[in-house]
Amino acid sequence: MSWRALEGWWQTHAMRDHLEAPSGLVLRQWAAVDARAVLAAFADPLMREQSAEPLDSLSAAERWIAERQDEWSAGTAYAFAVTDGSGGGNGGAVLGQMSIGGVHRRHRIGWVSYWTTAAARGRGVASRACRVAAEWAFTDAGLFRLELGHRVNNPASCAVARAAGFAVEGRQRQKLEYDGVRYDVELHARLATDPGPVNGAHTVDSSN
Repeated sequence: MSWRALEGWWQTHAMRDHLEAPSGLVLRQWAAVDARAVLAAFADPLMREQSAEPLDSLSAAERWIAERQDEWSAGTAYAFAVTDGSGGGNGGAVLGQMSIGGVHRRHRIGWVSYWTTAAARGRGVASRACRVAAEWAFTDAGLFRLELGHRVNNPASCAVARAAGFAVEGRQRQKLEYDGVRYDVELHARLATDPGPVNGAHTVDSSN
């Protein structure tokens, strides 16, 4: 499909903002009512690297949600709240986030990131949600290539990527720095033409 044709397709194509996974998970857009759930999630010390600013108040959580909504409207990133599906149309309790960010329309590329709440870890939430979001990115958002990366000292995030069908493509040496220590990042990618992950593959949780 030509670039001009793709532009027309994106302008007229309606993207779903509510996804139901066979496993019972529901992925939906973030809403203002999620502010307390976001605040609770970011109280976890492991989450401090997942936001550009400290999320230590309800107003900060509300701003964070508004930013996710603005990105969706602009078509630059698509962040889903991952819920347990117990709350009907609203999806139920928030278990984490699955995001397709860094969207490059010209080359049909997106960057995948994810996190789960402390209570949701160890239940396969991230890998199951990543599979659903990847299929959505190919079919609804019209992307062709999805990329993700994780520090090499985060094997759980690597397992999430592999379980969702993302192949290892290489390593970026000392790309990230935290607390004065530099870390290599392993790169993964999945193409729209790649075979999907095998049903029943091992599922794990982490944040990348």
